Amino acid sequence: MMAGINGGSDREAWKAHASMALVQLINGGYHVITKVALNVGVNQLVFCVFRDLLALSILAPVAYVREKRIRPPMTKRLLLSFFFLGLTGIFGNQLLFLLGLNYTNPTYAAAIQPSIPVFTFLFAVMMGTERVNLLKTEGQAKVGGTLICVSGAILMVLFRGPALLGQKDADIATQNDISAKGQPEPAGWLMSSFLEFGLEHWHIGVFCLIGNCMCMAAFLAIQAPVLAKYPANISVTAFSYSFGAILMVTTAFFMTNESTDWSLTQSELLAVLYAGIAASALNYGLLTWSNKILGPALVALYNPLQPAASAFLSKIFLGSPIYLGSVIGGFLIIAGLYMVTWASYKEKHTVTGMMPQVVRSSEPLIHKDASISKNPYQRGHIFSPKSSD
Repeated sequence: MMAGINGGSDREAWKAHASMALVQLINGGYHVITKVALNVGVNQLVFCVFRDLLALSILAPVAYVREKRIRPPMTKRLLLSFFFLGLTGIFGNQLLFLLGLNYTNPTYAAAIQPSIPVFTFLFAVMMGTERVNLLKTEGQAKVGGTLICVSGAILMVLFRGPALLGQKDADIATQNDISAKGQPEPAGWLMSSFLEFGLEHWHIGVFCLIGNCMCMAAFLAIQAPVLAKYPANISVTAFSYSFGAILMVTTAFFMTNESTDWSLTQSELLAVLYAGIAASALNYGLLTWSNKILGPALVALYNPLQPAASAFLSKIFLGSPIYLGSVIGGFLIIAGLYMVTWASYKEKHTVTGMMPQVVRSSEPLIHKDASISKNPYQRGHIFSPKSSD
């Protein structure tokens, strides 16, 4: 029986790994689609509002119907946790990235994104959701794999090398066409107050991008213990998007001056549909479920796959070349992921052998009935949790 339980848990873990790879592939497609469809000067803040409201309109009814019987009662502490999840993972993550991108450039914005796994790892260790023992091989593999994975992502951004597939001229033409399209200033009146302190636009952009990475890391780290107390993962995502959408709509109301900012062309509408359905509702749903199974540190480690996915899809749909740096960086990312996955697997089975009573059955992505889980408060990621108070 124990072997069957372990097998079910392992299957769910590998499903979560596959889900996270799919999440990054969808994010790569999101970057390609927005690069093509949103280079006409659409107000990015308005775009985020439409994206978040569409995602919420999908997540809320699905969560209400599918998790009605397993949803624990709401408490003030849970409500506060959902607010912080919406503030960090939805509102802060999206808004600070837009501000940072507006005041720096896409290359720098991409270069700083690999810091998300590092921040997440540190937050998870401080919160106790991730355990690291540097005296053991598993702990060393976790730290080493994280550094290798981040190094691969940075290499993809900073080093191109020769083009292995495609023509370099096509990539330059695409970049020139996109950079020629101006993006509106999303928060000029807010940033002017910082300029009075002597900060330049570039410095403000760097701070915003660092805040963007820390917000996403905090979202993953906070979400893990919340899922231990509130295992209805779709509902967690829906509540997070509720607060995030409220904050985004309020911000957009004060930061947009013209009614024309709220009008969308056909290409922008298609981009909003993809962003709201695939890149938001589906991706955040899979991310939350995977966080429940794998834990925040391992989920965040898939983030460096985004540049590789973007490069692959850009080659297919935009004709952009694939450079040597992308290939080498991709191999390093995969190697780092494998090291951390192996360490997590070894730690889980070591704990399972010592404490067989904490082993849990597999956790479905969408619950079909309340009877499938007699204990709805079981923790769903592969790291052994501490006993609750």
